[in-house]
Amino acid sequence: MAAEVVTTNSVKRSVPLKKKEKYLLTTAKRLLRNKLAVMGLIIITLQIFLAIAAPLITIHGPLKQDLAASELPLFSEGHWLGTDNYGRDMWSRIVYGARISLVVGITAVSLGLIGGVTLGLLSGYYRRLDGFIMRIVDLLFAFPGILLAMLIIAVLGTSLVNVAIAISIWSIPTCARIVRGSVLSVKKQEYILAMKSLGASDLRIMVKHILPNCIAPIIVFATMRMATAILSTAALSYLGLGAQPPTPEWGAMIAQGQNFMWTSPHMTIVPGIAIMLIVFAFNVVGDGLRDALDPNMNINQ
Repeated sequence: MAAEVVTTNSVKRSVPLKKKEKYLLTTAKRLLRNKLAVMGLIIITLQIFLAIAAPLITIHGPLKQDLAASELPLFSEGHWLGTDNYGRDMWSRIVYGARISLVVGITAVSLGLIGGVTLGLLSGYYRRLDGFIMRIVDLLFAFPGILLAMLIIAVLGTSLVNVAIAISIWSIPTCARIVRGSVLSVKKQEYILAMKSLGASDLRIMVKHILPNCIAPIIVFATMRMATAILSTAALSYLGLGAQPPTPEWGAMIAQGQNFMWTSPHMTIVPGIAIMLIVFAFNVVGDGLRDALDPNMNINQ
């Protein structure tokens, strides 16, 4: 009798696992058919590799100055991306700048997801809280994103930590609306009503049954928000509200290089291309994920 119970339980547990594996495999195949998305994945993987292996693939330190070798052009001996006005190696600064972009982007998006998903779940599940939470979200939407970030940084002070906090607060309202819409759709499903009738707690229903079925739009939002976070970090640093000299941040490098556009254009063009490539990569991967993920397929059923 015990053997039969064990066998039955193992069979029951294996069915949803196979469905999840099939769902993930199908999504991966759809994503890999998108050539732009594959190109974006390659660029993102390359940036992650550069960020991790920065000390191994650079010869010069990103802050090391050599005034005798200042403003060297591209493909100079020992400095294949040239140097800036202080003689600092542009390749080293670009590579170490990838670390800053990734860390700030991941931190800002993660904090934004925590706040946005929490507010979205509460707003979508509890009708009494919906009006109050959505009015707060509407209030945040009343400010243009970059102006809201600038206001927060003006209050907190200029630093990359405060940039991450500002971008995360800016991300919360959009994420909350996306999650709320998904929750309103999922909570009407029959299996949610069945869980309620069986006496399951609201927290269990929201975390274990509703949230997993809202993962697809959250993943797409997080991927595309990474592009916005990196671009916003560069913009705020360019305005002097983010990374401060001599930090090798791409936006700050552009701000510094704009004074040498006619004599050393590579000081502005090289970090500009780096920003363009990584923002393009996250955007096309986000578009690819949006097309690959099928929101009508329930992975938990």
